[in-house]
Amino acid sequence: MQEITMVRIYLSEGRDHFERLVDWLHDDGRVQGVSVFSAIEGFERDRKIKAPSLMDLSLELPVAVEFFDIPEIVKEILEQVKTIVKADHIVSWPAQTGI
Repeated sequence: MQEITMVRIYLSEGRDHFERLVDWLHDDGRVQGVSVFSAIEGFERDRKIKAPSLMDLSLELPVAVEFFDIPEIVKEILEQVKTIVKADHIVSWPAQTGI
């Protein structure tokens, strides 16, 4: 069993350019892997629900970028990620792998 830190970063599909973050995490090479989840609906602080429709094919749907690694590496990576993403969009929590 290994102690890890999970990280989830909440972004918007078209506005936040999540691809730049994923590319940076890939090129950095320290995290074990990254997953991107696209939501079908969601809302932000403005409370406006964002959902796809035939009339409005905007790319404002929520996206979550997730990764994990040992706490020391995640701490170092998050210092850099905070220069790309607003800190209040980042959530992290301790977890275990290899249970």
